[in-house]
Amino acid sequence: MKKIISVLLCVVILITTCAFGVSAYIKDESEISDYPVVIVPGYSSSTLYIGDSYETGERIWGLDFDYVLDRVLARIVDLGIGLGAMTTGNAKLIAKTLGEEISALFEKMRCNPDGTSAYDVKRKYVTAQESNSAYMLEHLTDTDDRHEKEIAEVIAQYVGIENIYNFTSDFRMGPEHCAGLLHEFIQDVKRVTGKDKVNIFAVSHGGQVTATYLNLYGHYEDVDNAVLTVPAIGGAGILYDVFNGDIDFDEECLIRFIEHGTRSEEDYNWLVKAQQLGFVDNILEELIPEIFPTLGYWGSLWDFCPADKYEDLKAKLLDAEESAPLIEKSDRFHYEILPTMGEKLQKCIDDYGMNVTIISGTGNRIVTGLMENSDGIITTNASTGATCAPLGERFADGYVQINPCDGKNKVSPDMDVDASTAYLPDNTWFVDGLFHGMTLWDTYTSSLLMTTLLTDNVTDVYSDPDYPQFRDTSNASHGVYAEFNTADPGILDGEATNLVITNCCLQNSVKLEAIHVDGLDIDFALERVTLAPGESVEVPFSGEVPEVSKTVFSITVYYSMETLTPLGYRTQNFTVMNGDAVENAGGTVPSSAETPFDKIITDGVANILKKYGLYELFSMLYTMIFYRLAPVFKAII
Repeated sequence: MKKIISVLLCVVILITTCAFGVSAYIKDESEISDYPVVIVPGYSSSTLYIGDSYETGERIWGLDFDYVLDRVLARIVDLGIGLGAMTTGNAKLIAKTLGEEISALFEKMRCNPDGTSAYDVKRKYVTAQESNSAYMLEHLTDTDDRHEKEIAEVIAQYVGIENIYNFTSDFRMGPEHCAGLLHEFIQDVKRVTGKDKVNIFAVSHGGQVTATYLNLYGHYEDVDNAVLTVPAIGGAGILYDVFNGDIDFDEECLIRFIEHGTRSEEDYNWLVKAQQLGFVDNILEELIPEIFPTLGYWGSLWDFCPADKYEDLKAKLLDAEESAPLIEKSDRFHYEILPTMGEKLQKCIDDYGMNVTIISGTGNRIVTGLMENSDGIITTNASTGATCAPLGERFADGYVQINPCDGKNKVSPDMDVDASTAYLPDNTWFVDGLFHGMTLWDTYTSSLLMTTLLTDNVTDVYSDPDYPQFRDTSNASHGVYAEFNTADPGILDGEATNLVITNCCLQNSVKLEAIHVDGLDIDFALERVTLAPGESVEVPFSGEVPEVSKTVFSITVYYSMETLTPLGYRTQNFTVMNGDAVENAGGTVPSSAETPFDKIITDGVANILKKYGLYELFSMLYTMIFYRLAPVFKAII
């Protein structure tokens, strides 16, 4: 039953999602540069083939889904037997069948234990001319190989489709190899366009490649602006989970990921807190040994391994002799290139006149189970170099950041991210709740992306008050967004008088039902106001803001909507900055907010409700009722 519920929820999310238009992203379009834009895409985005030419050769990537369907039908009996065995807890049979098919499918992509390609693999698009988006649109026949098409279409609105170039690489190889190809490609783009510089937009694995390129080739001064969004600079936590065979799919996180990506205005995630995909975990754990000989020697995957986990995995999975060349390359990335990343990127800014921007998501668990602060795929630490509290915890009140940074505050309002240790402390933006690859679907990050990529107006996190370093996502799937009417988002100072609540939805109106505060003695007089999409309301509060700084509290806004899931809530954390910092007790503390329901429910009943996925529903209902009745009881007393 749990599996059926999980599948049905995913289907409902997909069919209830609509496509939405885009709006203006850049405030002053007169400032847009005329440099060509090079897109360095996420993992596995390049078409690869074997043969004398793409036209006469064999395409080995991307996937031919007709072929995949034929293979599924051919092995349907074996898959059925494997699924039947899973009812008795045995995932080995289905993993073996899947492993055989995946290995056959990826055979031509196989690398030898030393990291070299087992076949003569080539890239479809190599030159600047043939990778130009306008050229590709004119000459493509069977497929569209342009990268990051949705974002590219927005970029094209400002610079023209003819000024966008699509970098390709053999993504199996490590970032140092790909960075060398990127350097050659940029020289070709400069030659074709006659421009002395380019702008780079990089995503995920492309962010790791671009950071490595800037590290090794930045001194050529070929780049004006480089924007790295959700970059895998220091690796990807999901890779560690998969290679280590320690997979614990977080279904709630997976649903939130889907909601975020589709901008679904339904709140399904709280319905599945008790529904865990254990059957998927079992399959994957058995599947990895089956497919490792085919995929396990890709250099890029080893360079995806976070530095603090690299040695353990290397000792566990690689033979020191037969994989010596692969180990040598990955050691160089982990121990020579990565440790100098901050220094080299800062040098690009200070000495070579570049604008380098990193946009990172925070506040999410890795979907495969790794309990670290992340964007769902890449840990925030690996993406940015920042120091993070363990997931579900925060630094204690009064926390002192590790590096002074000339007295600038580098601690997030959640007090779970210390950006003072980041590769670029003044050029990295952190968005709490932002999921991997979803930059365009947040009004804040999409505007930040386009402005930093196409203009020189924002050179650091202090350039424009509209782009503060720390902010919560305003993706429509979160329903509402709250901030005080003074200071930066996430900050409460002594001047604030109102809480500004905005409806993030693109389609649905929301009715505000209740506001609960945990950790600070203030109260809100909320009327049951209805907000149209994009509309805001200022809600006054009573109570004194203490004359201290660096203390954290949370605000939860409860709302209702005319949707399939009519009740929703959003919790945001805030830091009081209104005086001297409180004394730091050291260490970390739990970051979860306490609700009125938490205070009256017993542990036994709470565990039962959580087991059946009902705790969130009861908590929402109780809080809304409690909020409305509390003034009545106070008046009687």
